Amino acid sequence: MSDTMGGKNPQTARILPRKWIAFSLDTLDGLTSLFIRLRLSPNAITVLALIVGMGAGALFALNEPTWAAVLIIICGILDVMDGKVAVKMKKQSLFGAIFDSTLDRYSEFFLYLGLAVYFRNHWALWITFLTFLGSTMVSYTRARAEGLGIDCKVGVMQRAERMVLLALGSIVGVIFNIFDAVIIGILIFIALVSNYTALQRTFHVKKTEKNQSKRDAPV
Repeated sequence: MSDTMGGKNPQTARILPRKWIAFSLDTLDGLTSLFIRLRLSPNAITVLALIVGMGAGALFALNEPTWAAVLIIICGILDVMDGKVAVKMKKQSLFGAIFDSTLDRYSEFFLYLGLAVYFRNHWALWITFLTFLGSTMVSYTRARAEGLGIDCKVGVMQRAERMVLLALGSIVGVIFNIFDAVIIGILIFIALVSNYTALQRTFHVKKTEKNQSKRDAPV
């Protein structure tokens, strides 16, 4: 969840309110200090987040959405913690950055795998595949664009939003005994918006390149 919080700039627009994100990050400062006292390295926290994410996927597969939601929330907290601990301990590194991003993708894969197992005899299985595709492409298009030297935070369906939606959808679905309907709706929403976000980022690169060409053109 290392994406920059958004404002009115379309490149940093977020579904989650900016004040809510800031409050959540500030609240986790105390937990950051605890992790440092426990001498947990940022990479160890990243691995722990992966294990928790795998557990959430397994619980979805076992039809335990309430506990899956709890683990998604814990996974999200750990995902924030590794970056905050790295900054506090001055252990930021290129390896740590790619290690975190890589394990985030694996963690998300296991979440959708668990939902795919849950919906294995349901048409929603295909929606789960499209949701995972969109989630992966959101990350890929940003990474590819930034590899080309273009800042690319366009779009609203980032990892934090996906995790929150899955957790809230699971809890609401269980409370009102309509888990299938709610989670399918959430998956469809994530699939549509994340794939749209991937396309936004792709065309953002085209627009940026065009603008750069105009600036570099001789007068």
